[in-house]
Order: sequence, then C-alpha cells, then structure tokens
Amino acid sequence: MKKGRVFVVVIDSLGVGYEEHSKEYGDEGANTLGHMFEATNGIYKIPNLQKMGLCNLTEVKGNPRIENTNAYYLKLKESSVGKDTMTGHWEIMGVLTTQPAVTFTDTGFPKELIDELERQTGYKTIGNYSASGTEIIKELGERQLKTKELIIYTSADSVLQIAAHEELFGLDEIYRICHIAREICSSKPEWKVGRVIARPYIGTCADDFTRTSNRHDYALDPTDKTVLDDLKAHGYEVISIGKINDIFNTKGITRAIKSPSSVEGMKQTIDVAKEEFDGICFTNLVDFDAKWGHRRNPEGYAKELVAFDELLPQLLDNLNEDDLLFITADHGNDPTWKGTDHTREMIPVLIYSKSFKEPKDLGVQNSFACIGSTIAEMFEVEKPKIGKSLLNELK
Repeated sequence: MKKGRVFVVVIDSLGVGYEEHSKEYGDEGANTLGHMFEATNGIYKIPNLQKMGLCNLTEVKGNPRIENTNAYYLKLKESSVGKDTMTGHWEIMGVLTTQPAVTFTDTGFPKELIDELERQTGYKTIGNYSASGTEIIKELGERQLKTKELIIYTSADSVLQIAAHEELFGLDEIYRICHIAREICSSKPEWKVGRVIARPYIGTCADDFTRTSNRHDYALDPTDKTVLDDLKAHGYEVISIGKINDIFNTKGITRAIKSPSSVEGMKQTIDVAKEEFDGICFTNLVDFDAKWGHRRNPEGYAKELVAFDELLPQLLDNLNEDDLLFITADHGNDPTWKGTDHTREMIPVLIYSKSFKEPKDLGVQNSFACIGSTIAEMFEVEKPKIGKSLLNELK
C-alpha cells in the first residue's frame, strides 16, 4: 500500500465484549455494544457500521452480521493495566502502562492535598467525593453561587475534577485553579492523578445547571514516546480533534481542534478530510462515554451511534484512494452495567480504504498498539515495542 493520509476515529467507550482480564475489574460479562442494542430491543439501525463489519464482532440486536464487508474488522485486547481514557489512547499509539494510576474513588482526596489546594488558590472547597458531574452540580451548585467555594470531586478514573460556574469565576480563573491543582497533584507520587479536569457550567439554579463545552483536561505526559511523537518529528501533520490534545498533553500534536460535541467532532473530521495534508487526523468523540455510558443510558448511547452512522458516508466519500481509516474505541462503558465506571472490554477496529479489494475478519489481537504499529509502518517511522503491525494483511 502506498502512503496516504490516516484517520483514527475513537468512538469513546464502544467496547465489544469482555476478555479474560475483565473479571479482575469486576467486568466479566460486560458488552457495551451488544447490551446497548439488546436493552433497546434492536429498534436502532447502524447500516454503515454494519457494512464495515462492526456487527460481526459481537451480536448487535436488529443489525445482523453480514458477509462481504467493505472494511477489515477485528477485536483488540488491552495489554495495559486499567480501563481508562489515558491508558487506552496511549496504548493505541504504542505506550504500555504497567502501573495502575492512583485513584481516590472510595476515600476522597487527602486533607493535606485539599488544604494545599485551598491555600494556593485562595478558595475553600466543598464536595471531595466520587460523584456524577451533573449530579454534584445539582447538589452543590446553588451553594457555590452563594459562597464561591470550589466543587471538588472524582470518579472511578484517576481524576481530580473541579466544577465551577463559568460566569461566577470566569474561564481564565477556572483554568488557573486547575493548573495549580495539576501542579499540586504532580508534586507527590501518591497524589499523581492522570488528569485534572476543569468542568465549567452555567445556569441559575439546580434545575437548569448545564455543563459547557469549555472543559479542559490537564493530563500527565505519556510515559514513553508515542507514534504521534515520531510522526511529528518526521515532519508529518498530527491533527487532533476533541480531547486528543489533552489526553497526550499536547505531545506529538501539530494542530489541535476543540470540539463541543461528538456530532460536531465528526463534522470537523469530515472537514479535515477535505484538506490536503500529509499525516494523521486523530479524533475522539467523547459524548458516547460522558453523556451516555457513565449515565447508564443505553437509548441515548444507541441514538448517538445512529447519528455517527448517518455521518459516516460523508467521511468515506471524502477519503482519497490511498487514505486509511481506523474506527475504534479506548475502553468500554456498558450502559447496562452496575455503577457508573468504565468497563474493561475488547475494542473494535474497523479498517477502511477505497483501495481494498477483499476485506475480511482479522480475528483478535493482544494489544491496542496494533493500530499505532500499523500507522508507524505505513509512514516508515519507528514502530512501538508492542502491537503487531497489520499493514501486510491490508490489500
């Protein structure tokens, strides 16, 4: 295959079933894609993803498997420990995570950390427990409007989240606070969360509080060099859409495009496909995870996937003959599962090019880094230490 452009679209949290390590995380039996369509009785249709082979990877009620797909399809198991956003994306681009990230799900953040945050920012804090972001602003937002205390919370992920009213504090001040929090959390190994997340919201009372699109993630640097770093070093464009730039803490990125929603992120990807460039466009569509998976809403998740499916032909139409498209995920988040955490699952990979002659099932591979390794070989940059390249099988 000749060199062309590469597009990687991450449908955030679209797992396709548990694997042998899932039981270690309490997720044996999870299946984000399958259970979503089972819970909605198969009324939603995704014909374009079906044609690419997605519904051949697991049973998708109302969308039967088909022969003669237009894309190669396979499932990938995660090699890294954990089941979060950063480890999933980092592994896709060749980085193996061997130490689990620190979490504060059951305990909240230690008093010493909170005291230091209050001292350096000048604000008192409230909250400090694991919660849904939308629920905690309903619970504490009205108090914040009166007292101007910061709302601090976490989740099952390695995160410290700060909810602050966008009009009360101002975005610059919210971002300043989160930058301080990032520095504090990075000052001790036992506090080193993967991400500090700014969660601005607006509204006047609990009934109309709404989070805005001005979220910003303050992440750690990847623990090793990624395929993105090598592409950038060799002069290729690395265009990020959505929270990719935050996940990699700007490392290896040449142009970052913010995205207010998954639908808009897909439209932005289509617009980039109309451009001429040499390199990669890497997109994360976060609403699947943030709006529907964590909130355990299978119908909302299915409708979001239908919206993606309806836009997909526009992306395919704007690909050049030698372009390569990967549609994948970073972990699972089964909307029928217990709790509100991610689920440890295999991820789907659909690989499409207009030049393919007879795409087929590529089975199951043992690392998300198969994606990064394939891209590295295509562009003739250094391949990751993990993940088999699939380039020779794509014909």
